[in-house]
Amino acid sequence: MLWLFVMTSIPSSPLPLHRTRIVPAVVAVAFFMQMLDSTIIATSLPAMAHSFDTDVVALNIGFTAYLLAMAVFIAPAGWLADRFGAREVFLTSIVLFTLSSVACGFSGSLLQFTVARLFQGASAALMTPVGRQLVLRGAPKGELVRAIATITWPALIAPVIGPLIGAWITTHSGWQWNFFINLPLGVLGVVLVASFVPRVPGEGARPFDLVGFLLTGGALALTLAGLELSSASVGPGPLTILASGVLTGCFAIRHLQRTPNALLDMAVLKVPTFAFATLSAGTAGRLAVNATPFLLPLLFQLGLGFDAVETGSLVLAYFLGNLLMKSVTTPALRLFGFRSLLVVNGVIAALTIGAFAFVDGETPHMLLFALLVACGLSRSMQFTSLTTIAFADVTPAQRSAATTISAMLQQLAQLLGVAVAASIIRLSSYLRPDGADGGMLTDIRAAFLCIAAIGLASALRFLALPHDAGVDVSGHRRR
Repeated sequence: MLWLFVMTSIPSSPLPLHRTRIVPAVVAVAFFMQMLDSTIIATSLPAMAHSFDTDVVALNIGFTAYLLAMAVFIAPAGWLADRFGAREVFLTSIVLFTLSSVACGFSGSLLQFTVARLFQGASAALMTPVGRQLVLRGAPKGELVRAIATITWPALIAPVIGPLIGAWITTHSGWQWNFFINLPLGVLGVVLVASFVPRVPGEGARPFDLVGFLLTGGALALTLAGLELSSASVGPGPLTILASGVLTGCFAIRHLQRTPNALLDMAVLKVPTFAFATLSAGTAGRLAVNATPFLLPLLFQLGLGFDAVETGSLVLAYFLGNLLMKSVTTPALRLFGFRSLLVVNGVIAALTIGAFAFVDGETPHMLLFALLVACGLSRSMQFTSLTTIAFADVTPAQRSAATTISAMLQQLAQLLGVAVAASIIRLSSYLRPDGADGGMLTDIRAAFLCIAAIGLASALRFLALPHDAGVDVSGHRRR
């Protein structure tokens, strides 16, 4: 009934509101629901395992199912948006995500939970690239920085506050409400999209590339599964899965480059700014950005021995830095341009990450608080700048492929950050002599230094960008 109401009440033209401001905010609500869901239940695992009469390790299948479903269904998101219309696909993804979230909350067994998570992952896979496509279509280049900044805040904030919210909900209401909370958020998202996002007709029924779908979905699923498993344990199994994913990816790229009406238009990778921001330099930068929230709780709790409350208060300082930077990014890009900002801010971000390697139990909390805010500030600006310049020179015909490829590579970078950081910690532990001073703190410090070095390399790589890169978006003019 809800779906019928939405589809019959959608206006064919936008309401008399400035959609370049409204559409990104609406899309951000849906993104926040999806990204909060992926982080909020991290602290609920023991309670969920008890409810399902299983152990926490076995419960991991529910998260693997979500990950694999999302990996498989990202690739056809652009084709579906072109075929049926971006708004209709986005609305469908919100409805399915909301219903599958409710199903997760009502699950009475691990099998039921896993099936519900499969549907959640599939709908989440459509939400991200299609939502970005809606924003790109509605925002002129002069408004693109503001629009991208609006839809990137969920990716910065949800991983930080999700575990804190999840712990509170689990303690006071039960783990099921970590999923039921998506019901009001989903209804709100549906109403907002139906009210404020204009309908964009599909662009035609080009043939569906089934082989491309199987190859790209398989490659991404195997690669993500390999990274996820390698972040938890070392052995031939995860490495074999990862290698299989990379090999399948090579076949997928070859197929997409040679096939007419391929599922993804690989020509968009020839756009220099898009390639910089999504491949080499962009992947390295996002790796550093995504590894930091993983390492900070380890540093505070395992390295320095802080309790959960103290750790939570410090992580909130990091969140505060992410939040404060949003109003600064647009004028900073206008003043300095993409090239200078990505290089200088990237160096600052890398240095603040590396500075955590020198923190110890004697570090004053005020100094630690200031460092966390500074790290959050630079992380937020780098993430928004990377995401914005990626689409600065993408043509309307390339938006579908660009948003899909970008979503795929960002998901890879997210898991790559955790996997690399975890691998460095394990390697340092293996190489550290038995009985050496420092213990786990030494290993975590090594990870911070290595991640900082990767971030620094990413920042310096942007020196190869032309001075006027993305100038139509940033509004920067050299004097």
